[in-house]
This record gives sequence, structure tokens and C-alpha cells, in this order.
Amino acid sequence: MSSSEIPFVLVLYYSRYGATAAMARQVARGVEQAGGGISARVRTVPGVSSVCEAIEDSIPPSGAPYASVEDLRNCTGLALGSPTRFGAMAAALKYFLDGTSSLWLGGQLAGKPAGVFTSTASLHGGQEATLLSMMLPLLHHGMVLVGLPYRETDLLHTRTGGTPYGPSHLAGVDSNRPLSEEEKRLSRALGLRIARLGLCIAECNS
Repeated sequence: MSSSEIPFVLVLYYSRYGATAAMARQVARGVEQAGGGISARVRTVPGVSSVCEAIEDSIPPSGAPYASVEDLRNCTGLALGSPTRFGAMAAALKYFLDGTSSLWLGGQLAGKPAGVFTSTASLHGGQEATLLSMMLPLLHHGMVLVGLPYRETDLLHTRTGGTPYGPSHLAGVDSNRPLSEEEKRLSRALGLRIARLGLCIAECNS
């Protein structure tokens, strides 16, 4: 990123029923709290079909715009969110990441901070496994992983979601439970940590 560009954290997510999207908005709020001129850029990815590649309009009918590889290339930091699919990230998000080999070849994400967040129907529905699955491609890109330290005391007291690997949300079997106050605070804390670290790294590299 050149010094003339405005720094931003890319909040990139896939959401089927809206719970992960709600988390993404809280992560973005945390980014905006960092100050220093950094902003949040919230983006999503289109769904994919189990039969063939889904054909989607270039603009989604509602919510955040679709992400491009350029969004990822130019970001100061990344927050990656997905619902769990049998203990791993959703196929739609994996499909997007599989298309970023050009960034990997050029090392263009290396050294940038990144964190992950997820939502599950049940409390033991694979939250931590999903978060770890999202970390793997980020490590291959050479990104600096950002978790949540236990000084975020909500980790010690929440009866809903929340892990040191990243924020999580208990959406319920009907995916209609709103974010708890603890889940909101932990989501914002992740956004704030990524933004602050991104600004520090960018300053060191300038």
C-alpha cells in the first residue's frame, strides 16, 4: 500500500442466515474505533453450487458488496468470517480464497495482520475448529494472526460465544438468536486489535 492510499481493514465474510453478517458489522465498528485514519471495508462473497459454479449478479441483492482480489491486495489488515460447515469454513469463502494464488505468489499479504470469526447453531458445533480452518490459508499467505487475549474478560464469563482464537456466536438451531453483549464486545475487540496492529505495521514499513 502506498502512503497516498487510505488504510482499511477488509472485513470479509460469508453469511447464509445473517448471523455472521451481524458479527462482521461489529468487527467493523471495532476497526472504526481505532482512529488513525483507518476504516473498515465490509465485503462478502457469492454462494457456490454443489453441482456447478453458481452464477450470481455482480451486485448482491442486499447487504455488503462482493469482494474482489484487489480489496484483499490493498488492505492494511483482514478480518475473515464464516459460519461453520462440519467444523470448517463455508465452501463459498474457501472458493474465494482458493482464487488468491496471485497474491500468494507475490507475497502481497505477507506481514499483514488477520483475524477470524465464526457463528454456529450450537455451542459445541465446531467453533474453534472452524476458526482454525480459516487460519490455515492466512498462514500460507504469511499473514500475522491476531487472536483475543484473556484481558478481554468476556472470554472468562460468556455463556454464549467467544474463544481466544477469535470471536464466535451461538446463533441457535433456527439461526435467529441475536448477538449477546459479550459476543458484540469480543467482535469489536478483534476489529480494534487488527486495525491498531495494521497501523503499526504500516508505519514500520513506510
